[in-house]
Amino acid sequence: MRARMGMRLRVGAMAVAAMTLSACNQSDASNAQPATTVSAPARMSANAVIDFVVDGDTVDVIIGGRKERIRLIGIDTPETKKRNSPIECFGPEASAFTELLLPVGTPVYIERDIVNRDDYGRILGYVYRADDSIFVNYELMRHGFAQPLSIAPNDAFAELFADAARNAEADNVGIWAACSG
Repeated sequence: MRARMGMRLRVGAMAVAAMTLSACNQSDASNAQPATTVSAPARMSANAVIDFVVDGDTVDVIIGGRKERIRLIGIDTPETKKRNSPIECFGPEASAFTELLLPVGTPVYIERDIVNRDDYGRILGYVYRADDSIFVNYELMRHGFAQPLSIAPNDAFAELFADAARNAEADNVGIWAACSG
């Protein structure tokens, strides 16, 4: 309960920061830089290191000497690796952007919500780069590389992600520009 309250307070602070700075941030996803208008309120210590980027919303990390797969909560990028499925529009670009944000060896801080793992055994997490506190889940949404995917009870940032998606769609960037047909 205490962790949930802290997360809600952080959501509020991040939403205010996003709204305040969004007027200054008109970017095109094709020229997207790995910078953010939303970051954690304080510098955080890494609790994992990026080992491999699977696709736009899934990464492998090393936690305490053990390899774990992390599914980024609250977002859904187009598929590139789903069995018996074609590569979806803007999927390779989403994967490439995640690789840009999280190159192998990047120290990250993974924050969990209420449900810790999905049905496939992946850790569900919000991922921040530890060095500069960039909120990776949000960056993918803000630059138009993802759509919101809110599954209760892991919905602490649902409103923030929905706002970022609406802004990306209004700016006609990323999937909103490339896949609207």
